[in-house]
Order: sequence, then structure tokens, then C-alpha cells
Amino acid sequence: MEKVKNRWLIAASAVGIHLSIGSVYAWSVYTKPLINQFGWDLKDTQFTFSLAIFFLGISAAFLGHYLERKGPRRSGLLAATFFGIGIAGSGLAIYLESLYLLYLFYGVFGGIGLGLGYITPVSTLVKWFPDRRGLATGLAIMGFGFAALLSSPIIVYLIGTVGIANTFFIMGGAYFIIMLLSSLYLAPPLADWLPEGFKATIDSGKRKFRQDLSQLTANEAVRTRRFWYLWLMLFINISCGIAIISVASPMAQEYAGLTVVAAATMVGIMGLFNGVGRIGWASLSDRIGRPAIYSIFFAIQIVAFFLLPGVTNAILFQVLIFVIMSCYGGGFATVPAYIGDVFGTKQLGAIHGYILTAWAAAGMAGPLFAAWARTVTSNYNGTLYFFAGLLLVALLISILMIREIKKLRQMKVNEPMLAEVEQRPEPTT
Repeated sequence: MEKVKNRWLIAASAVGIHLSIGSVYAWSVYTKPLINQFGWDLKDTQFTFSLAIFFLGISAAFLGHYLERKGPRRSGLLAATFFGIGIAGSGLAIYLESLYLLYLFYGVFGGIGLGLGYITPVSTLVKWFPDRRGLATGLAIMGFGFAALLSSPIIVYLIGTVGIANTFFIMGGAYFIIMLLSSLYLAPPLADWLPEGFKATIDSGKRKFRQDLSQLTANEAVRTRRFWYLWLMLFINISCGIAIISVASPMAQEYAGLTVVAAATMVGIMGLFNGVGRIGWASLSDRIGRPAIYSIFFAIQIVAFFLLPGVTNAILFQVLIFVIMSCYGGGFATVPAYIGDVFGTKQLGAIHGYILTAWAAAGMAGPLFAAWARTVTSNYNGTLYFFAGLLLVALLISILMIREIKKLRQMKVNEPMLAEVEQRPEPTT
């Protein structure tokens, strides 16, 4: 019999992959050296990052079916190949002084590795942790959020020591090796596998466990209302959060009077709350449920966005920003477990890929709207109030989602009773 893998090592492998691909959040440390060396505009270098995020969402959607057909190991190896080539190839682009090659390698190839690498370990973890879905996915996606904190100082040191091109070569090779070794351990559990003691705990009544609402394919899922409810909730959560990220420093200086250095420090701490929110909120969702967590996200952020324009106290302003960041990160970490709850694990990777197109759309919409509104109104008030209203819409959608889930669960309860009635013999006279 095949030896059952250690699910915590599966989780460690997932973290290894996400720590590698999450380095995309450290892109900003490349921008100034690139501008200084080649004289490129800021918008030209920033487009590289936007392109990578766009291809993350697109590749996650299109390659989710590849993950389901070939399994997490081969999917992970393909992600390692694309991401490794993308980062190392960026070194070649720098060596040849070609901005368009940088777009191709970092934006396109790196972005494809990002998307496939993002969904591969997460969909596997959900199957290994039926008892702690939120915790497991939160661990992996926390790695994505914290990656920049680890990779940024390494990249800065290497750029100063060996130059930009060699930094890309070194980091690309390192990411490839980490992702390769992590992917080799990835595998789904056996069909009838359950964690030790899990079934006995459920049977004894010590712990309540709700079965998945359904077991749908990705193509079946996209034809349901609950898929689009979830897509819209994620889109709004990301749009609001990423808009705050894009303007956090100047907004802190304008509203709360923070100095440039203090605002930069706040931005660094925002990354910490982004990561902590991923594991914290996702773990809490195991206790109170994913639908409740999303409603809490939106309720908290509605208050925070409404308060921000009138806050001049530096500490309170930063607290509100950090709370928003924790909800932003928590939305990413909680959604894979939410997908498993409402659509099952039959094609969770493919469904997750479809859902992540919300990230690609929000990555473009949020920052662009924030910049446009600031230009038109000469302050951020209108932007913040608009996002508060958008979050109110998201809260209403989350309530509709809860009602939809309750209705479907009730239907599942009634189905056996109806079947029993139909099978009863007709009374004879």
C-alpha cells in the first residue's frame, strides 16, 4: 500500500511555493535601480508588475483545468519552470537593455508561473485539511503575503553587490529550486482518506461538521448564482484594499500629517497586517464559517472607510488602515475554503482559477479609480466614500449568499424525506 504523506509537510511545501511566487510584491525594490540605470519612466517599470498580476489571474483561470487533469505535482513543476524562466529571463532582458523583453519574461512568463503556482498548492491543501480548511489555506497564502518581507532585503543586497541582471539570475534559480523541491512532495490524498481521529470525533458528536454543499465541476459552478456572488465579493474586497495600498503613503501624509519616513514605515507594517490577516481570519473562519467571516470583513471596512476622511489623529488613522489590510489579506486566504464549502473539492483548483479573475480585474480597476478620483477632486474623500458604498453592496451580496446557502442546505435535508415518501407503496383498498 502507498504510504500516506504527512499533511503538514504538504502544507510546508505549499508555503515554499507561495514564498517564492509572493516575491512579486517586492517588485518596487527593482524600480528605482532600473530607472537610474536605464532612464525608464516609472509608469514603464510599474507596467511590468501590472502585467504579471494580470497574467496571474488569466493563467489561473485557463490552467485550472490542467491542474485537475495532471495533478498538483506536474502542475507545480510547470509553475516552477515558468516562474524560474520568468525571473531568470528578466536578467537576460536587463543584460540586453530591453524593456519589452522584461515585459515578456517577468510579466508574461513570470505571471503564468504566478497564477498556476498560486492555485496548485491551495487546492491540494483543502483536500488534506477537511477539518481545518481555513487554517491550511491561510498558512499557504500567508506565505504569499509575507514573501516581500523576506525577499526585499535580499534583492536590495544583491543589486548593490552583483547588479540588477545577476540578481534576477540568482533569484530566478533560487525560486526554481525551492518550487521544484516543494512540488515534488505535493500529491492529493487517497479518495477515502480522513485525518486520524476525525471521523471518530464527528461520530461522537464532539464536533459539528458540515458536508460540502455540492460537488460541481468548474463549468457547472460558473452557471450558479453563488459563484458570481463570491466573484463579486472578492472583486470588491480586492479593489478597495489594493486602492488603499496604491495611495497609502500620500494619503497618510495628507490626512494624518505623517512625515515621508513615517508614512513609509506605515506601508511596511501594512504588509505585516496583510500577512497576519490571512492566517488569522482564515483560522477564525473554521470556527464561525466562511459566510459569516465575509460579512464581518465588509461590515468592519464600511465603518473604516467612512471614518478615514475625518481622521486626523495619526495613530487612529494607521489603525484603520491596518484593519483594512487584515481584511484584504483575509479575503484571499478564506476564499479557497469558501469554494470548497459551496462547490466541493471535485474541481476546486479550476474553480479557484476562475474566481481569481476577480483579482486581475480588481488589480486594474482599484488603483486606476483611486488615481482618477484624486486627480478630479484634488482629495481622497470621494474615493473613500465611494469604496464605503461599494463595500455596502458587498455586504448585501454576502447576505444574499448566506440565504442562498441556507436554502440549498434545506433542500438537501428535504431530499431524503421526499425520496422516502415517493418510495412508499400505494395503499390498497
